[in-house]
Amino acid sequence: MTTTATSQLTPAAPTGAAPAGDPRWVRPALVGLLLTTGVLYLWGLGASGWANGFYSAAVQAGSHSWKAFFFGSFDSASFITVDKPPAALWVMDLSARMFGVNAWSILVPQALMGVGSVALVYATVRRRFTPTAGLIAGAVLATTPAAALMFRFNNPDALLTLLLTASCYAMVRALEHARTRWLVFAGTLIGFAFLTKMLQALVVVPGFAMVYLAAAPTSVGRRVRQLLVAGAAIVVSAGWWVLAVALTPAADRPYVGGSQHNSIWELIVGYNGLGRLTGNETGSVGGAGNAGSQWGPTGIARLFNSEYGGQVAWLIPAALVFLVAILWLVRRAPRTDGRRAQLLLWGSWLIVTGLTLSFAKGIIHAYYVIVLAPAIGALVGIGADATWRSRRHLAPRAVIGGALVITTLWSWTLLDRTPSWHPALRLVVLASGLGAAAAVFAVPALHRRAATLVAGVAIASALAGPAAYALDTVSVPHSGAIPTAGPAGQGGFGRAGFGRGGSRFGPPQAAPNGLAGTAGGPPGRGGLGGLLDTATPSDALVAALRADASSYTWVAATVGSNNAAGVQLATGLPVMSIGGFNGTDPTPTLAEFQALVAAGKVHYFLGGGGGGGGGGGFGAGPGGGLRGSGTSTAITAWVQETFTATTIGGTTVYALDG
Repeated sequence: MTTTATSQLTPAAPTGAAPAGDPRWVRPALVGLLLTTGVLYLWGLGASGWANGFYSAAVQAGSHSWKAFFFGSFDSASFITVDKPPAALWVMDLSARMFGVNAWSILVPQALMGVGSVALVYATVRRRFTPTAGLIAGAVLATTPAAALMFRFNNPDALLTLLLTASCYAMVRALEHARTRWLVFAGTLIGFAFLTKMLQALVVVPGFAMVYLAAAPTSVGRRVRQLLVAGAAIVVSAGWWVLAVALTPAADRPYVGGSQHNSIWELIVGYNGLGRLTGNETGSVGGAGNAGSQWGPTGIARLFNSEYGGQVAWLIPAALVFLVAILWLVRRAPRTDGRRAQLLLWGSWLIVTGLTLSFAKGIIHAYYVIVLAPAIGALVGIGADATWRSRRHLAPRAVIGGALVITTLWSWTLLDRTPSWHPALRLVVLASGLGAAAAVFAVPALHRRAATLVAGVAIASALAGPAAYALDTVSVPHSGAIPTAGPAGQGGFGRAGFGRGGSRFGPPQAAPNGLAGTAGGPPGRGGLGGLLDTATPSDALVAALRADASSYTWVAATVGSNNAAGVQLATGLPVMSIGGFNGTDPTPTLAEFQALVAAGKVHYFLGGGGGGGGGGGFGAGPGGGLRGSGTSTAITAWVQETFTATTIGGTTVYALDG
């Protein structure tokens, strides 16, 4: 490779926020990308209804009570928190306070986070590379199926992805002139990402720190001091809330959901921490697989299997090819080269996070991979643009042509996993991708317009598969705790053989406010939900619970948060979730529940969510209910023995005041 080719391969961009030398088409193209992303993520958004009813119920609680808002309580009476820190809820809570509690006020913020993430990926890439690289990066992120799913859903992953992308932008700014304030800002963003999803937010930290230590344009001593300050920023921005929860007496705050001893430290280290890596998560539900971990096979191939591959892996091979190729070509660049530093930021994000998700033995769901999408987009955008600009040299043509061939064949493989879903698409992708790859080698002899056509076909063929999956994703309502992107029939946990919009456990959720129900079944009313899905209760049950509701702290109690969520959302009143999300948190104890009943705090107990088996296992108890902890089982047994059961709108109800 000649020196000229190397310099052309990685063109440097000015370090200003808005380079004055950009061609006139850049701004309209960026606006078009963002508008298209907005339409993709907002179109038909309300059809998903409450989406994840568990978090929607918590939003309702936070919109009515500032105490519930601060702690992330599931109910407005603040009996128990959700099993995550509350940063993602805070955004939705504020939206619901402004616009009311409805599907749009809950889900629109997620879509806007998606548009913001695309804009940040563009802005980050553009600081050291070309507008074209930034636009390709943004388009890859926008069309990643997992992104199209989670930026239209109310799980914490949308905010997590936005904050980590913003932190990468701040790191790039910090690396330009060794600016401490940008490094502190990056640390602060990661701290708030920790308050979104705890341990997962910290996975990027080692790579970011090593890149700064290696490439920042200042002395070694100052780099170390700056990183210590940035680390302190992470601790402070995450720790203030953790410390507030830890120092608040248990009697004055809700129980920490997801912990077995009402401890925020246990939640951090165990259920949402090291337990995700080791699989040692006390109080967790069990997974579906047997090989590698109870959550399915672990190892390098995990991200490419039938459960995860269609969610995010379409361009991972190309991203890795471009990362290795361009790092080799800039190997002789100065230590402080900003282009190489940015490549290493994105590369460390992709590799470290990808390996973590691949080998984690604890709770893991396919949609977690959304956090890989910004790094994949950036590496593909940078690599594709840089090699194309050096296309007159054989080596760059070999890199881009090879990456296109790999992407085409891998897209064929992924599309072939759903052979009855638009079967012609994989043929088009194969023909156009291989044709464009062959044409790349003939580009030096082509007219400029012909070369531009080749580039367009190459990009279109590479994005056709994920874009088609993304379009399918936005066309289908999604609900429940474990949604998946793309067409039905991919296989994997929570998808095969079940309704396209829901999860594999429990009935499909009916949508609120008269909106269409989820795919997989018509919207229905009556009964409770299940472990992973929320149902809409009957009008008769809602009327009974609302009657004389002001006389009680909780209008009802039931085992498991999704059983409680539909009732709480329908009534607008607090419902006690015995045992938390899984029904496995040991709260309240039987004695505590009996005292609350004696004090007239709880009006009804709703059956169908309780059940037998006291081991905290996973599955259905008698009568289709959750199998909760020994505590929830004891409460259910006591209620059944002490009070008379009646049926209201298909739900078994025990009046606890009679």
